[in-house]
Amino acid sequence: MMGFGGLLGLIVLVLDVYALVKIFQSSAGTGGKVLWIVLVLLFPVLGFLFWMLLGPKR
Repeated sequence: MMGFGGLLGLIVLVLDVYALVKIFQSSAGTGGKVLWIVLVLLFPVLGFLFWMLLGPKR
């Protein structure tokens, strides 16, 4: 049975995949995309939070 840690890990995974898809679809330059992808992959939680706050342009 999946515990709280497993559920939290699954949520982080889903959010990171969402961020990566949105990064690939963005109109940002290649360097910017690579930077965001590396940040999200190396620091899944913090990378996602930074991307949400600083990345997508509304």
